[in-house]
Amino acid sequence: MTERSLRVLSTLAMRGAVQSLASDYEAASGLRLDADFAPTLALLDRLRRGESADVVILTREGLAGLAASGDVVAASCVDLARSHVGLAVKAGTPHPEIATEQALRQSLLAARSIAYSGLGASGIFFAQLIEQMGIAAEINARAVVVAQGFTAERLISGEADLAVQQISELKQVRGVEIVGAIPLHLQQPAVFSAGRLTASSKAAQSDFFVRFLASAAAALRAWGLEPIG
Repeated sequence: MTERSLRVLSTLAMRGAVQSLASDYEAASGLRLDADFAPTLALLDRLRRGESADVVILTREGLAGLAASGDVVAASCVDLARSHVGLAVKAGTPHPEIATEQALRQSLLAARSIAYSGLGASGIFFAQLIEQMGIAAEINARAVVVAQGFTAERLISGEADLAVQQISELKQVRGVEIVGAIPLHLQQPAVFSAGRLTASSKAAQSDFFVRFLASAAAALRAWGLEPIG
């Protein structure tokens, strides 16, 4: 970090929105945005090991834990957007039927291979979902579990023919098409929130960035997120 930059650690689900707003933020604040993106669990591990930043954007639960421990200023925390988990296919390939639980189950079982996240909130949800549906063994026998990054990249490489992740993450990979959200009655939307780290020396600038991001409803929607507030 430098005096003329704001260091942000953000969940991958918010990368498209944050990057699309970077130049506007830099023009408004006079600071360069120094942002790094990874799954929430990976970011929490990095923070526990002493990595420094000014602002963190995590799942609401992840941020709440940091606020409870005093690592994030609780009063600075703002809910930014909701996101649903969806499926994608490589552009130009047929879209499987996923509108109902039974259709989703059949489409998952028919897939040659499914890519999902090992650390992200979407992957944790999907692992629980296929367990509840009684198909975990069949799916995991040929799944590609992605430690970090965008699962839809495995569609481009040919390693998988279905990718599961937050819709906002699926939208960040070129050459794929969003099939849709996993039926909403099967999932709780993830809420992504931002807050200022207590150790930050840029309190006013950090709080301004959080407010700036929370007010950017159009950019959030453009990246498959549902603004809050």
